[in-house]
Amino acid sequence: MPLADRPLISPAVDLFSRGRQLQARAHALIPGGSHTYAKGDDQYPYLSPGFIVRGQGCHVWDADGNEFIEYGMGLRAVTLGHAFGRVVEAVTRSLSLGTNFSRPGVMELEAAEALLGLFPHFDMVKFAKNGSDVTTAAVKLARAFTGRQKIAVCAEQPFFSVDDWFMGTTPLDAGIPTSISDLTLKFHYNDLASVEALFEKHPGQVAALMLEPMTTVEPAPGFLEGLKSLCERNGVLLIFDEMITGFRFHLRGAAAMFGVTPHLAAFGKGLANGFSLAALAGRRDIMERGGIRHGSDRLFLLSTTHGAETTTLAAGMETIKCYQELEVVERLHRQGKRLQAGIAEVVDRHRMSSYVGTAGRPCNLVFFTRDSDKQPSQALRALFMQELIRRGVLGPSFVVSYSHSDEDIDRTIEAVDGAVSIYARAMNDGVERHLVGDPLKPVMRRMN
Repeated sequence: MPLADRPLISPAVDLFSRGRQLQARAHALIPGGSHTYAKGDDQYPYLSPGFIVRGQGCHVWDADGNEFIEYGMGLRAVTLGHAFGRVVEAVTRSLSLGTNFSRPGVMELEAAEALLGLFPHFDMVKFAKNGSDVTTAAVKLARAFTGRQKIAVCAEQPFFSVDDWFMGTTPLDAGIPTSISDLTLKFHYNDLASVEALFEKHPGQVAALMLEPMTTVEPAPGFLEGLKSLCERNGVLLIFDEMITGFRFHLRGAAAMFGVTPHLAAFGKGLANGFSLAALAGRRDIMERGGIRHGSDRLFLLSTTHGAETTTLAAGMETIKCYQELEVVERLHRQGKRLQAGIAEVVDRHRMSSYVGTAGRPCNLVFFTRDSDKQPSQALRALFMQELIRRGVLGPSFVVSYSHSDEDIDRTIEAVDGAVSIYARAMNDGVERHLVGDPLKPVMRRMN
């Protein structure tokens, strides 16, 4: 049902019955009922669409025919919009020419030139399908290049890879040998002293230091510069995980934003508007260790059957053209600012700004939900999402796309107004009186 014609979803009326049937079938066949933990049933309130059947722009329709304005589309991967015309056309053209060959396709070279054209500080690139592919490849490359084994990652940042070297440091460490997880160390964001202490404790043992250059927290003045200086003084490679900052915060990535060039950088998500494309880029002397024009030990860096299939590369190249020609990143910031300002006005009016609101740069807004003690609350997060969904807004965040129009933003602000009103009531008379079903759960938890 179109948003404009649909009344508020009532907790007493189940408009998600078809979705629930599909959920039951999915849990019988797929561990967790989903191929992505962040899309799982424990990450959304009970009153939620179970499955999406199609999307157009920033709108999606679920298996029951309900329409929603969507945020955080494809875990932030869909930056232009669902079924974006120019990308669809580019992929369609490539399909008629074949998708995978026994020798490299010309498109592999063209895509490499297109990507490196955005990053003059990098010399070489290797494509893959997932962010974990390229972050793990960066770790392997750093170990081979430095002859060291240990890796340092930022303790405050939640996710770098599905592979053992990182997952062994999380509560989800079942099945991972400690001999692997013990090689990964942690430092603190905006804390150069913690990095110095780590290097002093493990002299000559750290191959690489990996972090997102920023998340919702801005780098302190001099932090990234100091980090690179520390890494270079200690023979450590600096790796930026730009899954989110790349192609969203700035077209040319964190190096252009902050004036600090890492030795290696991993890109993904917005690189191909939801198509499965990731990239590892870096300095020639480092990247060449994964090639065949050096005299050192061979390194099996990245070799994937589908890493360079042409439809995905076509999507990536057309997405890059759209960024350049349509000022996509500028629009992400502009629409995000409109949404941020509207939400701020709503929560201030309800006197709830200490309990619910947004964080991060406008192009990548997330929301926080806090209880009366101003502590994070998964129950109130579930309630807030529930009330947004009842008003036609679906999203674990307020991360915008190029397709979010002024009307979409204004409708979302109206939905937030209604949701915050219920949130305020729940703060007084208990969330359990308003939330249907259970609170949400963090993905990174030890027990179900």
